[in-house]
Amino acid sequence: MKIIQKNNYLVLALITFLLIGCSQEPKQKEIKKNQPNIILFVADDHGTDAIGAYGNKVIQTPNLDKLASEGVKFNNAYCTSASCAASRSVILSGKFGHATGSYGHVHDYHHFSTYEGETSLPVIMEKQGYETARIGKYHVAPEKVYHFNTVLEADPRNTVEMAEVCADVLKSDKPFFLYFCTDDPHRGHPFEPDPWDTPNTFGNKKGGYTGVNEITYKPEDVLVPSFLPDTKQSREEIAQYYQSVSRIDQGFGKLMKMLKDTGKDKNTIVIYISDNGMAFPGAKTTVHEPGIKLPCIIKDPTKGVKNATNNAMISWVDLTPTILDMAKIDYNKEQFHGKSFNPIIKESNPEGWDEIYASHTFHEITMYYPMRVVRSKNYKLIWNIAWRLEYPFASDLWASSTWQGIYRNKIENFGPKKVQDYLFRPEFELYDLAKDPDELNNLATQKEFGEVFETMKNKMKQFQTKTKDPWNIMWGHDASLQGSGVNL
Repeated sequence: MKIIQKNNYLVLALITFLLIGCSQEPKQKEIKKNQPNIILFVADDHGTDAIGAYGNKVIQTPNLDKLASEGVKFNNAYCTSASCAASRSVILSGKFGHATGSYGHVHDYHHFSTYEGETSLPVIMEKQGYETARIGKYHVAPEKVYHFNTVLEADPRNTVEMAEVCADVLKSDKPFFLYFCTDDPHRGHPFEPDPWDTPNTFGNKKGGYTGVNEITYKPEDVLVPSFLPDTKQSREEIAQYYQSVSRIDQGFGKLMKMLKDTGKDKNTIVIYISDNGMAFPGAKTTVHEPGIKLPCIIKDPTKGVKNATNNAMISWVDLTPTILDMAKIDYNKEQFHGKSFNPIIKESNPEGWDEIYASHTFHEITMYYPMRVVRSKNYKLIWNIAWRLEYPFASDLWASSTWQGIYRNKIENFGPKKVQDYLFRPEFELYDLAKDPDELNNLATQKEFGEVFETMKNKMKQFQTKTKDPWNIMWGHDASLQGSGVNL
């Protein structure tokens, strides 16, 4: 008799639980209806040098320019590491790579990987009811940390095809987060050309791609950035780079048209960024401005701001908390190294947004060269921790005709810098970017900037301590982060 009575209590408890759950379901759906869809479109190795909206009058990027006219263009947006995998881990985790184990490349023999205990933007969003989908370049690991509910397949060099494959995601009944990552305008195979002065294809091919209008450029028409040598080889490669960027633009335009056709464009936030700067020596894999200062264009139809510019210094470490904020998802602000810039998107010169940090350790596993950066207002400090080593080259940049044209001919300068200074760097580099945007005049050893130098070093030390950077040990051999060294 007691057993039957106990079972009755269990049945009643179960019925009560189910009734409460059902009564709350409509309220949950109502909350989700107010949440925006979010598209994060990430190009591969695209600098601000090759977008019309950022001042290039030669390149054809009408769809990205339209996005800027309908939203906000950030003038001081930075990645934290000018290396594909390391940068993407930061975009999706909200933490610097030195704290998550994401020190460099994931693929092939490099095999760097984020610690399994970390969490990520797509995982958090899926738990909050979002449909999470990715397409194109992934380049992070492990999958359990960076899990997406839906994985779509298409040629990552054909952004029009990629857009078409996303049709079902755009029609999702749930709010969606679409992570759209191209392989363009990354350098294409073969990385080692034969003959040596053949320009890299940047993914371009004879006959073009299905659905893509092939837009080509003449080498004599391109704009050579100030950090590069103005040579035949540079111009030929930049022309190929431009063509690859124009292909991105067409796919982006296709995606925006498809979004508008669904009627969801009025409740979809669109963010366009790149993982790091253009794939040329002096940009990619460096922490100089061409490597880490990147495009960031955001269209948020819920804010009603158009054709605006924002001068806040923002970083890719801020993207995860910003997107969670946009999605109206509660999160612990102490969980991330970055902070949400969603509240200041409509402002031109918001207060308190005048400092960013960068942290690069590896690109390829053979490229150990840890660098830490603090930029505070107009001053920028670079700490080349392994400064006694020769600066390492990415294999594709070393083989590029742009570099080989200088190296083989034993030319003294690579752009405005001496090749010797490019290969062998001082321990500290301090620049006043307001007066020296090309980072040519190192102030670190000049007495009149001694106070600035010490202030910037202290900021860097505080940053490393706060973010638990293992390379903090190099300041004074403080081994506190290493713990006991014994498994207990």
